[in-house]
Amino acid sequence: MASGDDEDQPQLKAYVIITLPPTDNPSLGKTITAFTLTNLQNQPPQQPLLPPPPSRLPISSDRTRDTLIARPIWAVLGIAFFALITLCSLQSPQSFLKFASLESSTEVDRNDDDDKKPNSFIFPLYPKLGFGEMWRMRDMEVKLGRFMMFGAKSAVLPVDDGGLPSKVTASNSAVLPVNGDELRDGLYYTQIHVGNPPRPYFLDIDTGSDLTWIQCDAPCTSCAKGAHPYYKPARGNILSSKDSFCYDVQHNSKSGYCESCSQCDYEIEYADHSSSLGVLSRDDLHLVAINDSSINSKVIIGCAYDQQGILLNSLTKTDGILGLSRAKVSLPSQLAKQGIIDNVIGHCLTSDSVSGGYMFLGGDIVPQAKMSWVPMLNDASMNYLAEVSRVTYGSKQLGLDRYKKGNGRIVFDSGSSYTYFTRQAYSDLVSMLKDVSHDGFIQDASDTTLPICWQSKIPIRSIKDVGKFFKPLTLQFGRKWWTISTYLQIPPEGYLIISNKGNVCLGILDGSDLLDGSHIILGDISMRGNLIVYDNVRHKVGWMRSDCVNPK
Repeated sequence: MASGDDEDQPQLKAYVIITLPPTDNPSLGKTITAFTLTNLQNQPPQQPLLPPPPSRLPISSDRTRDTLIARPIWAVLGIAFFALITLCSLQSPQSFLKFASLESSTEVDRNDDDDKKPNSFIFPLYPKLGFGEMWRMRDMEVKLGRFMMFGAKSAVLPVDDGGLPSKVTASNSAVLPVNGDELRDGLYYTQIHVGNPPRPYFLDIDTGSDLTWIQCDAPCTSCAKGAHPYYKPARGNILSSKDSFCYDVQHNSKSGYCESCSQCDYEIEYADHSSSLGVLSRDDLHLVAINDSSINSKVIIGCAYDQQGILLNSLTKTDGILGLSRAKVSLPSQLAKQGIIDNVIGHCLTSDSVSGGYMFLGGDIVPQAKMSWVPMLNDASMNYLAEVSRVTYGSKQLGLDRYKKGNGRIVFDSGSSYTYFTRQAYSDLVSMLKDVSHDGFIQDASDTTLPICWQSKIPIRSIKDVGKFFKPLTLQFGRKWWTISTYLQIPPEGYLIISNKGNVCLGILDGSDLLDGSHIILGDISMRGNLIVYDNVRHKVGWMRSDCVNPK
């Protein structure tokens, strides 16, 4: 009897069909179809299991009907879950996310947006070290480079699709360690990889320069030895004069745009009167993001074949300059335009000047708390400018400009070794520092390391030994009744150095010949021990104290 009853019961079977997209068009997505079959051929027709009207809703349900409803539902769910697990084991995590949200197109769109989220990149920084008798000239470096002229000394690059010597090891990483010598001067550099295959180059980081350029075999007219073989772009990579980037670069130069030229020549003159002449190329830049993903991008790079002035000394152990300004041709601006990064950059220089530090491109590394921010001024120079309302040495105020009342301007320039004050501020500071003679510091005119050096009666091993005799400098930003002032404090180790003779020297110089003498230029020496961030998206500059060992 029981056997007969079982045979009379309807037999339900559940099926799940998963259709994968064709291999030549995976964007069509996957399709899931679920249905049930039953052997009701000999059974009388039954009413569909629809809920009764609310007014006739039964108090209790029929056990047999509940069982018939539950079986197909649980069977379908079980098979669907098994199919889901099986598919997920064969698909990538991204495919799993899309599969899990087949019923929600909004979720798929959000995941697609995540894939397009800008990246961030971290680069280790290394201090540039002295080279024999050239240290004194190189210590005075200040970049703030601008395009000046072109065409007068241009060289036409030969057709050459070959690579550099095979002894250069190809790598797709943007981070490699380097070493140096004894005398620390405060200039910092990092490493990038350019070309196909990628080749490493050491470049000075410079927030005051627009163009990224590498010493180039075009052939080279006047180049330093450098750290690596000269960059040599293929002829097809040389930028035409009709390229929009060429127009932007030459339009801002003194001699204007050259439409009839066969290639895009440029010349940059720096504030220290050194210069670089070259031709623009478009080449592959290889980067590794903080999530370990590899990014390749076509960027504009200068092929620099004629360097003059102090710049030649600087390039003894590096290959060029990494331009990080706000200009359209700067590397951050190019990467931001391509959607690779948010146009945010930062650097963190260790206070000891030996360990180096790090820099980054992209906004993911910026701390969310403890940062001090000031508005970034919009200036045609494309420098990172802010308005400073007051400068004090201890509790004594320095004058900003003897000819003009009101607030002054400050430039954050990682390409300058030292800090430069306006003539009035520098004069006031030097006058106030005469008080250190009461503590046994006598000015030593025979020490020409920097304009002002003091000999001490006690042996000096580091700035910490004499820091208690000098007072901190404080820069005040914003002093209007409706705003709260922001302060940047520079301790004595942020403006003093120890010379080879064991003297204490003032690392703040007279900047009356730079930027018409009306700006303070904050150089490497005064930015050590701070994370400095340039947010070109929100137009602000920020800082916080940091050991600069690892990004937080």
